[in-house]
Amino acid sequence: MSISKKKTRQAVKLPHAVNVAACIFPIVLTVLFYALRSNTRAMDWASVNVMAPIRGVLSLFSSVYPFSLMEVLCVAVGILLIYYVIRTIIVTKRRREKLKFLSKRLLTIAVAVLFVWSLFCWLWNSSYYATGFAEKNGFVNNGVTVSDLYAVTSLFAEKANELSVLVKRGDDGSYIEDRLEIFDISTLIYSNIAIDYPSLDGRLYKPKPMMFSWLMSRTGYTGIYFALTGESNINTRAPVFLMPATIAHELAHQLGVAAEDEANFVGILACVTSGYTAYEYAGYLSGLMYLRNALFQADFQKWADIGNSLSAEVNRDLQDNYDYWQSQKTVDTGIELFDNILTTVTETVSDAVTSVYDGYLKSQNQELGVRSYGACVDLLVGYFSVSAQTVRQLAETAGAELPPYTDFRTISVCI
Repeated sequence: MSISKKKTRQAVKLPHAVNVAACIFPIVLTVLFYALRSNTRAMDWASVNVMAPIRGVLSLFSSVYPFSLMEVLCVAVGILLIYYVIRTIIVTKRRREKLKFLSKRLLTIAVAVLFVWSLFCWLWNSSYYATGFAEKNGFVNNGVTVSDLYAVTSLFAEKANELSVLVKRGDDGSYIEDRLEIFDISTLIYSNIAIDYPSLDGRLYKPKPMMFSWLMSRTGYTGIYFALTGESNINTRAPVFLMPATIAHELAHQLGVAAEDEANFVGILACVTSGYTAYEYAGYLSGLMYLRNALFQADFQKWADIGNSLSAEVNRDLQDNYDYWQSQKTVDTGIELFDNILTTVTETVSDAVTSVYDGYLKSQNQELGVRSYGACVDLLVGYFSVSAQTVRQLAETAGAELPPYTDFRTISVCI
C-alpha cells in the first residue's frame, strides 16, 4: 500500500470511542423498544409525540421526488451489499489476519442491519403496540351474526351495482378510469371521514407509482407503506378499479393506522365517503370481496344469493381481477421447460415472501398475520349494520334461517 493511501486512511479513521458508540447505539434502541413495547402508554406517547412527527418530516422530504425513494434505496443497498461482500472476499484473501479482518467486516454489516431495524421498530413497529384506531374511537368487537353479515354484504352489493355503471367504461364494458387522475385526487379522499374521526385529519402526500410493480404482482401485493421514507407505494400493474382502495389503505398507514384490518376498514370508509365515484366504487367493491369471502364460509346459500344479485359490470371487474392474479402465478414464454422452471420459481418466491411477511406481522402483535386483512369484516359489519337494517328486516321477513356467526377473525381471506 502506498504512503499516500495510508495517510488518507489514517485521516478518515474514526476514533475508537465513535466506533464503539456506533455499535452500541442501535443495540440500545432495539433493547429499549422490546423492553417498552408491552407498555401501551409508552408506545402511545412515542407514536404520537415523536414517531408521527418524524414520519411526517420524512413524508415531506420524499414528496419532493416523483419516484419512490424506497425503491431507489432498496436497489442502492442491494448493489452496495453485493459490492461489499465481493470486496470483502477479495481483500480477505490478501490479509494475513484473515479471521480478524473478516470478523470486522461482518460486524459492520450486522451493526448496519441492526441500526436500520432499530429505526424501523421505533418509526413503525411501535404503532402496532399503541392504542389502535378501533379502540380509540369506541369500536367494540362483540362478534356479529350472519343476519348482520348478510345485510351489510347486500348493502355493499347494491352500492357496487349502482356505482359500477357510473365509472368510466369502454365499449366492451371494461373499466377505463384514468390512473393519473386517481393518484392526483388521492390526498383529498380523507376530508369527509376526518370530520367524524379527527385522528385521520393529517397531511397526506400523493402515493408513488412503483417501478417494480411487476415484482409486486408476482409476489401478490398491491401496495406498501415504507416508514423509513414516509411513502405510500402503489403497484400500478394491478387492476385499476381496485387501485383507489389500495391507495386509501396505504394512506391510512401514512396517517398512523398500523393494524391491517383497521387500515382496510379506514381505507374503505374513506373511499365510500370521499365523494369521488372511482373511489366510492373501489371502496364498495373491495369491501364486498371481503364480506363475500366471510359469507361464503358462514352461509353458502346467502353467498350464492349475493352473487346472483351482482350486475354484469361488477361481475366483469371481479372476473378481471381474478384472471389477473391467476396470470401472475404462471410464466408463459412459449418454451415449456423454461416456463415450468420460472413458474416454480415464482410460486416459491411468492410463498416465501408471504411466509416472511406473515411471520413479521405475528411477531408485531398481529396474531392473525396476513389474515389480518380479512378481519376488517368485523369492523365493516359493526359500522354498516345500522345502515343495513332495512335489508336485514327483508331477509328476516322472508323467513330465512340465519345461524349465528361470531368469529370472522379465523377466516382466511385472499389479499
